[in-house]
Amino acid sequence: MSQVVLYGTRFCPFCTAARRLLTAKGINYEDIPLDDDAQLRAEIMERSARNTVPQIWVGEVHVGGYTDLRQLEISGKLEQLVRTGVELPDTDSI
Repeated sequence: MSQVVLYGTRFCPFCTAARRLLTAKGINYEDIPLDDDAQLRAEIMERSARNTVPQIWVGEVHVGGYTDLRQLEISGKLEQLVRTGVELPDTDSI
């Protein structure tokens, strides 16, 4: 099982929603706060190429933010990604 890491802030509603989704799915994750660590926040923003929180990784795969996490869950790909650490390709099959 791949390690899930969520970088976020305490009061961000999207961070809270991401935590709730992961918890509801029974997915263990490491929650790393960026509230009081400007240096770490800058590193995460550079690494993710985004300036928003949360930023979520599953293993080496950068999931993105809450909306991206939710889309993975809706498409049924979240559990597979957590199990294998490999993102499933998009398909247009019926």
